[in-house]
Amino acid sequence: MSQKLEVLKTAEFEDWLNDQQPKLRTMILARLDLVSIGHFGNHKRFEGLIELKWINGTRVYTFMWGNAIVVALYGGNKNGQSSDIK
Repeated sequence: MSQKLEVLKTAEFEDWLNDQQPKLRTMILARLDLVSIGHFGNHKRFEGLIELKWINGTRVYTFMWGNAIVVALYGGNKNGQSSDIK
């Protein structure tokens, strides 16, 4: 991908992220850096959402806004996945 994607974060996502342990917070921010260069890693796309997935069950929900912006909406874990998506 030649064009770098801009990653925006909602206030809800920032609040959730700030509640995470420092190691997990670092992993999530590193992944969003990779997303900005077009590498989404382990993810699933459904109904316009992009779910970034980690082996430990962490989930971050994003969507593409146009061709150059990714918006991080919220985060959670596999156990709360249904309510997080709503």
